[in-house]
Amino acid sequence: MKSTPLHAHPLGDSAVTITFGTERSAELLGRIHAAARSLESAGIPYVEDVVPAYLALTVYYDPLHTSYDEMAKTILDACAQPARAARDIAPPRNHLIPVRYNGMDLDAVAAAMGLSAAEVIARHSGRAYTVDLLGFVPGWAYLSELDSSLQIPRRPEPRPRVPAGSVAIAAAQTGVYPLDTPGGWHIIGHTDTAMFDPTREPPALLRAGDTVRFERVE
Repeated sequence: MKSTPLHAHPLGDSAVTITFGTERSAELLGRIHAAARSLESAGIPYVEDVVPAYLALTVYYDPLHTSYDEMAKTILDACAQPARAARDIAPPRNHLIPVRYNGMDLDAVAAAMGLSAAEVIARHSGRAYTVDLLGFVPGWAYLSELDSSLQIPRRPEPRPRVPAGSVAIAAAQTGVYPLDTPGGWHIIGHTDTAMFDPTREPPALLRAGDTVRFERVE
């Protein structure tokens, strides 16, 4: 992949967004994840949070102690440098999440995709997923690499409430609802694993770059 020059942009008065490219790809996302982990490990003063996305990452900082220009230069320089030594960077984590595949949409998904419910379960639980990014609500992780035979459009009408722990699929992604929220993805199962706990540090179980596997349990 051809390397695109990095660009810094202000986001409000307390964040700087670094754009890495204009075309979404797994390689570009991996580069962004690596830069985010490197920045988190660098101990840059006044940085409060690092949030990766598909084409960019955003660094939130304390505007009372530094300026946008200073922070933008520091972050650009850090992102442009070769990767920090592996021992200094927190590695991606691997998670195994137990799932009861009893979701209210399981049979409908199977029928729509021309599969049996058992085939849907086997294909969903039969591979590892990458955490692309977190968003939507606290603790919600977008997981990529859903089997192509399970890639179904979102529901035409979102539900007003989806219970926390619901395991769902839509388009090319899967995910777990961390909180009771509205949602338009197809629910195929449920887990008791807490995806978000404000008393935990960090509160979100998953972070960008982690890998996830789902394990069927009764």
